Formats: sequence, C-alpha cells, structure tokens
Amino acid sequence: MHSSDTWLTIGKIAGVHGLGGNLKVWSWAQSPDTFANGLIVVLKDEDSPQDPGREYVITRVGRYKKGVLLSLDGVNTRDASEALVGKLVLVNRISLPELEEDTWYWQDLIGLTVVDADQGELGTVDQLFPTGADDILVVTDKKTQGKQEVLIPMNAVFVKDVNLDAGVIKTELPEGFITD
Repeated sequence: MHSSDTWLTIGKIAGVHGLGGNLKVWSWAQSPDTFANGLIVVLKDEDSPQDPGREYVITRVGRYKKGVLLSLDGVNTRDASEALVGKLVLVNRISLPELEEDTWYWQDLIGLTVVDADQGELGTVDQLFPTGADDILVVTDKKTQGKQEVLIPMNAVFVKDVNLDAGVIKTELPEGFITD
C-alpha cells in the first residue's frame, strides 16, 4: 500500500496518443520537469481509494499541448494505454527535487483551513486549479454545506502565510472580495 503522506498526485491520464502506447497526461505539477525518464510512478484509480495502484517506470517524456506525453515501460500497445486512461499519476515525494521557499504541493494544501485577517475562518481548501497567472485555491465553507465557494489566487498579495504543521492558510482579502 502506498501511503498518501509520501505519494503525491502529479497528474491524470487524459488520453492516448498514437498506436505505440503513448499517454497524454494532464499535469498538476508546476514544472513539466517533474516527469523525468527513469522516474517511478504509480497509476491508480481515482474512484477506488483502496486501489494500491501499479508501479511503472517512465521511459520517455515529451510535451503535449497543455500537458505531458509519457511512455511507460511495458505499456507499448494502444489497448494497454487505453486501459490506463482516467488513472491518477502519483510519484514518491522523496524522488522529487526540494521545493523552493514559498512553494507547496497542491495535495498538501487540500483540506487546510483558510483564516482571513478580517473575515475569520472562511472554510477549507477543497481543490486548486491553474490559471495563466496564479494557481487558484477553491475554499468551501462547510457552514453553508459547500454552497459558498471563495476563489483565492495563490499570490502573496492575498495569501500571507501557509502553515502545513498547523493546517492553516492565513489570508488578507480586500474589502468586498467576498460577496454574499
């Protein structure tokens, strides 16, 4: 079983490319260099948390539109690659380079409590999504049963502190940022 503490989700297989088993991957990694030849990845089913996944070794990496094109050892037919579409791509945290200061893995931010300097607790980080400029935190307020979402850019203007140990992200949002 791969512990979720050491394994990070860095992408999802979006489709196949050609006949030779190439996979189109929608990358959640900030740097496409995260995917490297020889890197061991685990592919697992998103809808089955109990699925331990299966290990593969990346044999070739290329760019593909907004994602990455991967070849995996042992996946060399279209049928084999089609069977993997929709699976999550995980990598062991220890095989990734050290993070620069003020950068985090998305997976580490999901579930953190967001507390604003003026508004108090806003809710928890439900998901993130990339934009051209900053990644966006999607914060869901549990008090409204998830009906109210606040979208906060991961930018020093708004996000003042991320404390993974305490499980808290501190923000300073301008007046009128959150509308009812």
